[in-house]
Amino acid sequence: MAEYFNRKANLVETVPLGSFNSLFSFTGSWKNDAAATKSLAIDGYSVPLFGVKITSDKLFLQESVKRAIPHSWDPSALASFIENYGTHIITSVMVGGKDEVYIKQHSSSQLSELEFRNYVKEIGSERFSDTDSKSNAAPINYSEKDMTVIFRRRGGCDLVQNFIDWIRTVSNAPDVIGMAFLPIVSLLDDIPGKRHLARAIDLYLTYKPQIEELQYFLDFQVQLVWAPVPPGIAGQHRKDPVCPSLQFSLMGPKLFVSTEQISVGRRPVTGLKLCLEGTKQNRLAVHLQHLGSLPKIFVPHWDSHITIGPPKWQGPEEQDSRWFEPIKWKSFAHVSTAPIEYTETSITDLSGVYIVTGAQLGVWDFGAKSVLHLKLLFSRVPGCTIRRSVWDYSPSYSMHRTDEASSSSSDNAKLVKLVDMTETLKGPQDAPGHWLVTGAKLGVEKGKIIVRAKYSLLNY
Repeated sequence: MAEYFNRKANLVETVPLGSFNSLFSFTGSWKNDAAATKSLAIDGYSVPLFGVKITSDKLFLQESVKRAIPHSWDPSALASFIENYGTHIITSVMVGGKDEVYIKQHSSSQLSELEFRNYVKEIGSERFSDTDSKSNAAPINYSEKDMTVIFRRRGGCDLVQNFIDWIRTVSNAPDVIGMAFLPIVSLLDDIPGKRHLARAIDLYLTYKPQIEELQYFLDFQVQLVWAPVPPGIAGQHRKDPVCPSLQFSLMGPKLFVSTEQISVGRRPVTGLKLCLEGTKQNRLAVHLQHLGSLPKIFVPHWDSHITIGPPKWQGPEEQDSRWFEPIKWKSFAHVSTAPIEYTETSITDLSGVYIVTGAQLGVWDFGAKSVLHLKLLFSRVPGCTIRRSVWDYSPSYSMHRTDEASSSSSDNAKLVKLVDMTETLKGPQDAPGHWLVTGAKLGVEKGKIIVRAKYSLLNY
């Protein structure tokens, strides 16, 4: 449907334009909106009166516009350009009136394709008919069918309810009912910065951040890195270390726990996951996803020459059994589910905020009833405050998730069933697209060890 709209607008792009999103009330990222939608349909009529078109084929941008394009990846300048000049140029408009119905079938809808088409016909018949037939028709309950139905008119007198009578009013009150566009980057020669502007516009149209958030959104669109680097990639092949373990039953396999301290330095953490390591895939470890480079918005606060004080480890209290939750049986391994946050500062503390820059798993040895726990490393970001925080309880399923069917031994298969290796992360698809981790917690869900993160937005 988006491609159909783009073709009408004389575009070959596949990313939906703002007009398409507005008509169907799409507000999230392209991927999230598509996943939540089963089908789309349009029914209606248009009354074109006249068109206006730029006939010259020698369009060019003024030099002042070209000078506003940064030569490098500069999120602030790119966001300013998009806010001031937009993403496309209007090359033609159609004036008249149109009365259309936009129908969105949600992914949860149980209607078949044929049933959906029939409902679209019913909705159109009810909308575009005379008054008498409308009064005899039974009203349609759209919510029961998991559909969103949007009625939109442009041009004519909107106070006139009857469709036929409305058509007669279009000539007296016409409006713009269609436009054709030209991407602004198509008017740029191979000047420095064209590639960066094209990427910024593509990200803006794909993920739809609010314009006031665009600078920070673009600043976070850098390479993402997982720590620690897998031994095979780093070129190091280490022997499996001696680690504490968890016992889940009297005769079952042990799950060893890596107590390696993971630290990423001055790089914001955007996600984390649990995974199984070692030659036998029987060692539990925590990995952190972080930005591969420091966002420009962080440079005044977190550059290498700025003193931020030593990072601080924080974890749960060993004796606080209120948070201990058994993984399978009460007599065997438990998990400390205490949330780990930096609690020494308030949300309005102007001295800075503490964000996660490291993690470590540990085991408290109480015999068979050992307790797995998580510690986090916090680093201060001076001059910033927390705008908003949220705990993420819906992790993202990733292609890098371990495949349970690939287990090579029965013991390994049993361990895989005890660990949720789903990545918990927030990226560009999670508006406004510049979240970072400020806390985390372990838990037990459906017999599996899980990890969940607390994400925050900062005021810079």
